Amino acid sequence: MWTHKAWQGRILAHPLAAHERLRHYASWCNAVEGNTTFYATPSRETVASWAEQTDPDFRLVVKLPKPVTHERRLTDADEPLRVFLDAIEPLGPRAHALWIQLPGSFTPADVPTLAHFLRQLPASHRYAVEVRHRAFFDDPRAARVLEEVLSAADAEWIPFDTTAFFQTPPTSDAERDAWTKKPRMPLRTVALTDRPIVRYLGRDDTERTVEGWQRWIGIVAAWLREGRSPTVFVHTPDNAEAPVLARRFHDEVRARVPELEALPEPIPVEPLTLF
Repeated sequence: MWTHKAWQGRILAHPLAAHERLRHYASWCNAVEGNTTFYATPSRETVASWAEQTDPDFRLVVKLPKPVTHERRLTDADEPLRVFLDAIEPLGPRAHALWIQLPGSFTPADVPTLAHFLRQLPASHRYAVEVRHRAFFDDPRAARVLEEVLSAADAEWIPFDTTAFFQTPPTSDAERDAWTKKPRMPLRTVALTDRPIVRYLGRDDTERTVEGWQRWIGIVAAWLREGRSPTVFVHTPDNAEAPVLARRFHDEVRARVPELEALPEPIPVEPLTLF
């Protein structure tokens, strides 16, 4: 997402017209999760506006729509998939990866369906898969079979790291809500491709969030030294400080890999004046 009520007038200028919001967000971070496409496929005109607001190297990880992944479960989904692919075409290189988030009911027994689906996808995009059935994490054979299918399609496995979040009971309304909704899976830190993607969920307390991501600092720095190009998304239950935290994570990685390019300077919330 690139808008949040808690950011208005503090992190991002307010009010902002719809065609300006992503541009302001992109001055803070160089990547975003396209989560809204899961709920409704946008028009080509809307997507063209996203492209106009961002540089070609900005990264959108765009989620496939719910009818494809959850309702039809990757089967007989040609029409909603075609509409989605046509809609996002204006993104061009900004479509860093198409994100195939599968429901928790998608089990190792369903992997052949995923393999068939991946084989039918156009080679013009990169793909990344997020699974939420615990067997993929607990059963080495299930993990190995999934890795083989993904590797054959040059697709990435997206880990959603919630281990820091679930270490201690929730202490806020936002944390209590996330406690009932977020997946509780073992940690996974393996990259399959040259473009790994990580989703990390911390706590509403900043220092606990920073403490929980320390293992990722070393992993991401190592990936960069190997020539990979990772993308990391930092979340908290309330997401009130998410852009600030993302920049802090980037700074910590850059302290270990100085050649990593700095993030842009954020657009000022208030217009600059002479006095």
